[in-house]
Amino acid sequence: MIPSSLVHRHQHAQDSSAEGSSKISPSETTTSIASSKLEIALKKMSKKASMYEYEMKELEAKLSESLGNFRAIDSVIQETLNGLRHNGKQADKALHVQIPFITRQLDESSEILSQLSRSLPKIQSEVSSIRSVYDSGREKAQSLVVDLSWLNTEFYERWRVIIFTSSSPVSLRWKAIMRVLFTISFVICCWLAWIALFGLYRAYRHKLVWGERLIS
Repeated sequence: MIPSSLVHRHQHAQDSSAEGSSKISPSETTTSIASSKLEIALKKMSKKASMYEYEMKELEAKLSESLGNFRAIDSVIQETLNGLRHNGKQADKALHVQIPFITRQLDESSEILSQLSRSLPKIQSEVSSIRSVYDSGREKAQSLVVDLSWLNTEFYERWRVIIFTSSSPVSLRWKAIMRVLFTISFVICCWLAWIALFGLYRAYRHKLVWGERLIS
């Protein structure tokens, strides 16, 4: 912008030159030189004013951009502050509500664990007794199954298993008796067979002797 004092001076110089244009005086040349200098100065000042105006516009644009950035940063800061306030409220809630609840739960859990530690030996003894009863019942059931399968076996097969094997489900005494009886029976049979064979041999020999005698 051009200062108003310079404008008034320029107008005043123009007016004075217009009034004295009809007169020819020696100071006319000096006045014209002064007016030309004034015009040059005014042009320079107008150029500087336009340059200053351009710089002011650039500065205004930069300020508006900086203001927009500041507003964006301010909104981010406000959101961060709101998040921090919310987190602070959540932390206060957890501190005053959830932590006492967790503490009560831990106390109840510790009490339950202490009760379990006191009742655990009794439970272990009961489990051991149940296991022993189960094992004895299973053994009895297995022995009953073996007895039933033994009773369903034929007599000849039972007799063979008792005498010739050791897997028969009978007592040792009964096994010994059966094996002694089998031995005695086997010896008797062998003796009878020997007697029969010897008698046959003698009969055969006797027959041969009588035949030779009859021929002779």
